[in-house]
Amino acid sequence: MGARPDITAWRPRVEGIDEVFHAHFADHAYPMHTHDAWTLLIVDEGTVRYDLDRHEHGAPSSVVTLLPPHVPHNGGAASPGGFRKRVLYLNTTQIDVGLVGRAVDRPVLRDPRLRQRIHQLHLTLRHPGDELEAQSRLALVSERLSGHLRDEQVATRVPDRRVAHALRDLLDEHFVEGLPLRAAAERLHTHHTHLVRAFGREFGMAPHQYLTGRRVDLARRLLLGGMRAPEVAASAGFYDQSHFSRHFKRVVGTSPGHYARAGAPVS
Repeated sequence: MGARPDITAWRPRVEGIDEVFHAHFADHAYPMHTHDAWTLLIVDEGTVRYDLDRHEHGAPSSVVTLLPPHVPHNGGAASPGGFRKRVLYLNTTQIDVGLVGRAVDRPVLRDPRLRQRIHQLHLTLRHPGDELEAQSRLALVSERLSGHLRDEQVATRVPDRRVAHALRDLLDEHFVEGLPLRAAAERLHTHHTHLVRAFGREFGMAPHQYLTGRRVDLARRLLLGGMRAPEVAASAGFYDQSHFSRHFKRVVGTSPGHYARAGAPVS
């Protein structure tokens, strides 16, 4: 009997991602199969060998692999000890299906910056409540993937100050309940990737960082006003107590409880 695989899979609350799949396989080999989604794969240990459209390919840890929807492929370990991989199944809203042929011809992308961005997106997806950050990271990843398939250099748009400030105003209006990136883009009549880039160039930070900062700022006032930390987490827009504590400590440098005690009046 083969070794039992180590698998984690979930559907995040992020539009455009159908599934996140992390796995360590010692000896499993996939038969030929297809997916309805784009399969975005990075390998962390070992090497994966697979056939796509009757051509053999390899996926070592240094590259990004993008398999197109509805095209049969298989997969298995090409190195002793199996392989460890992380996969995002992106629905077809993220990459034009007209680029399927390009992806069949060259599914292997040698782009260290893209691989790092995908790694960061996976880290973000592990934390419920960070959906705006995940949406921002996904927008940049999808743009770069499409650029590779079109043989384009990723476009650098001229900073649009009006759009950046309009997005900041929207975030200020909705920072507690949050606002999906695509919904903001629809309201501002622009592309969501352009929003992320314009905001970053204008303010030197990503939209999700600004949103988190506003929430932490409100949380500080509520804590000093005597509200208990669990109630503060919900009132300031955080997903749960763990989400609140993690971001509060990262921004302020101490836990919410310690911050509240430090600000308590001396009797």
